[in-house]
Amino acid sequence: MARNMKSSTCTAPVNIAVIKYWGKRDEELILPTNSSLSVTLGQDQLRAKTTVAIDPSFTEDRMWLNGKEQSMKSARLRNVLREIRNKVRKRKADDETLSWKVHICSENNFPTAAGLASSAAGYACLVFTLSKLFHVDGDISSIARQGSGSACRSVYGGFVKWVMGTQKDGADSIAVQVAPASHWPELRTLILVVSDQKKHTSSTEGMQTTVNTSQLFPRRLLGMEEKMEQMEKSINEKDFHSFAELTMKDSNQLHSVCLDTYPPISYMKDVSHQIVRMVHCLNSICERNIVAYTFDAGPNACLYLLEKDVPRVLSLVTTFFPPKDNNMEKFIQGLPVDVLPPSQGDLAAIPMEKQTDAIRYIIHTQVGADPQVLDNSETLLDSQGMPKYSIE
Repeated sequence: MARNMKSSTCTAPVNIAVIKYWGKRDEELILPTNSSLSVTLGQDQLRAKTTVAIDPSFTEDRMWLNGKEQSMKSARLRNVLREIRNKVRKRKADDETLSWKVHICSENNFPTAAGLASSAAGYACLVFTLSKLFHVDGDISSIARQGSGSACRSVYGGFVKWVMGTQKDGADSIAVQVAPASHWPELRTLILVVSDQKKHTSSTEGMQTTVNTSQLFPRRLLGMEEKMEQMEKSINEKDFHSFAELTMKDSNQLHSVCLDTYPPISYMKDVSHQIVRMVHCLNSICERNIVAYTFDAGPNACLYLLEKDVPRVLSLVTTFFPPKDNNMEKFIQGLPVDVLPPSQGDLAAIPMEKQTDAIRYIIHTQVGADPQVLDNSETLLDSQGMPKYSIE
């Protein structure tokens, strides 16, 4: 029995960028070519949960993700463990626990590797849990960044900026909270899951190819800091119209440079483009932006909107992209909402055909809080340091 075992269990959120990170100036340290800004989402709907345990009886470092054991050969994973241990050594060089092996068990409550920022939540959760287990204080976003770039933004709730930095060692490439979740409580998010399958081109591979081959990519970087300032201003002033326009334009630009990559990368599908069309039609009817789309490296749409507009937008989504079995209870997950029939005016002004079963399900969530520490009853490891649930 692992009698000396020490463990910690935590959760960390997904974040979806509104000014996106795409491209690295340093692959090893994961230093970005531009600053980015994201919204942290609610952990009740989208979160990673991780237990980390250390014990002198463990013979090797081991990790399980969603019940399956993973290789510990990942350079990024080793970098994160090394950086945490280095922080502990600086504080207390003779800490005996530094020689103990770790067992890591992590699970997501959403599809992994489908373009829903699973690596961001996963690495943020791992680093946050390690920091609690080893009592590491101070900034940990620079460590999370070395696991997955976007992970640095998931160590904070609310609205978060990843400052690209200029130093070669990446010391100033960190995440900073722009505003807490409480700043804009009316903001809502609808994740329209088109596919929960693993994407054909990973973000890491896609970024590298874009940087090396896209002629449009350098143009994207021009004026990026001004765009960041405009986005921060729209958030601070809760100016949804400007927030939405900046969000959609940046998403469009990202996918344009992906198409300009050689060979081209196309993360969006036909249904993704139909969602874009629906959003622009609705905004045109309203003569202002009431909903914004953004797409990460995948076909799934993230719609930002205000709470008061959720029923109206959902009425159109469920009309144009209905589930095959018409079971709205399973189709719309997360925060409760009444689904109303669309108005005849909206239907008449949006000339689109119905596409049944084009969207698998919808996640309704809101701006979320910081990573959380859970009590021992929530552990994913048993008293021997092994997963309580595993897939052979």
